[in-house]
Amino acid sequence: MVSMGTEVEQNAHSRAQPHEDEIKTLELAYSDLQDQAQNLINERSQLESDIRNLKKRAQRLDDEVRLLKSPPLIIGHLQDVLDDRTAIVRSSNGTVFQVSLNQRLEPKTLKPGTRVALNQDTLAVIEVLHDAWDPMVSGAEMVTKPDINYDAVAGLDEQVESVREAIELPLTSPELFHKVGITPPKGILLVGPPGCGKTLLAKAVANQTDATFIRMVGSELAQKYIGEGGRMVRELFSLAKDKSPSIIFLDEIDAIGAKRLDGSTSGDREVQRTLMQLLAELDGFDALEDVKIIAATNRPDILDDALLRPGRFDRIITIPLPDEKGRKAILSLHISAMSTKRINLQRIVEKTEGYSGAELKATCVEAGMIAIRDGRSSITNDDLLQAVVRINEKKSNGGRSASPDALYS
Repeated sequence: MVSMGTEVEQNAHSRAQPHEDEIKTLELAYSDLQDQAQNLINERSQLESDIRNLKKRAQRLDDEVRLLKSPPLIIGHLQDVLDDRTAIVRSSNGTVFQVSLNQRLEPKTLKPGTRVALNQDTLAVIEVLHDAWDPMVSGAEMVTKPDINYDAVAGLDEQVESVREAIELPLTSPELFHKVGITPPKGILLVGPPGCGKTLLAKAVANQTDATFIRMVGSELAQKYIGEGGRMVRELFSLAKDKSPSIIFLDEIDAIGAKRLDGSTSGDREVQRTLMQLLAELDGFDALEDVKIIAATNRPDILDDALLRPGRFDRIITIPLPDEKGRKAILSLHISAMSTKRINLQRIVEKTEGYSGAELKATCVEAGMIAIRDGRSSITNDDLLQAVVRINEKKSNGGRSASPDALYS
């Protein structure tokens, strides 16, 4: 009996074992199905998000296409606002119209002289535009500072000090002028022969100051259409005031600053209008505040007297040809960056009397070219003397060459 009971229990246990294995298998399969379902749900959510992003992008592209296909708007200026719904505008071709106003526009933005965009068909004011400067004026702002400091302006210690006192000091320490009770200088005029460092000094000022530096050549302000030169001058000073503290550098100012004559042509009269606008901006009713002016010319004798009076250019700084000490400082500056052998600097200084700073630099460059032509990596004293001969040949009138024997004597 005992053996039979044991056998029955064994049979029952053997039947229960496969049943438990099936349950475990089903549980594993159910768990896998749950994981697959969760993965599918995540993929569906990701796809739905991608679809939404693609729909938004398609909508943006449709809006861009619609905008590109829309007719262009006309640029005009608001002359006067009659009421909440109508205004007087002047279109780009100069014609004046009474038009409707966009009701979405803020009334405080609608002021006489404001630039506006007009519908091409109805000329209704669609939107208010920001005031824009002439591309030549906005492009005059120096974004990257030049890599020239005051150390590179050799032989002009006194002039550098005068420039720093008149330009940098009022911008960095205006309280000193208030304490003393004087008005800081508005601007300086750099005069001197070509190649003596006027533009180089202005570059050093641009490098040393944190103010916005705007450079413009005088000839760029001389326009052929009536009123264009004066408009550019107004925009130039408007840009400087908007980005103050700022420095305006007018190179070759004699292009628009020549003396006014009675018997002048129509072109001369337009240049004179530009000059009068410049005079008004320099010392008019509107204060320049933190705007300083640096001008440069090598023809101060032809400048108009009204331009030279105190209150416009308070300091006239003369930059002459370098003397012996200045030539030595300039040559030392350039030669220090070159590979040289046995240079008698004093002899070169004596041979370069009457040279400008630009000609001294050209002498060093020419000496380097002579060494390169001979296959050498170092410049000798003979190279510099030969370079002086060649520079003298270029300076001589009518192609008459300087005698090399005179230089080597």
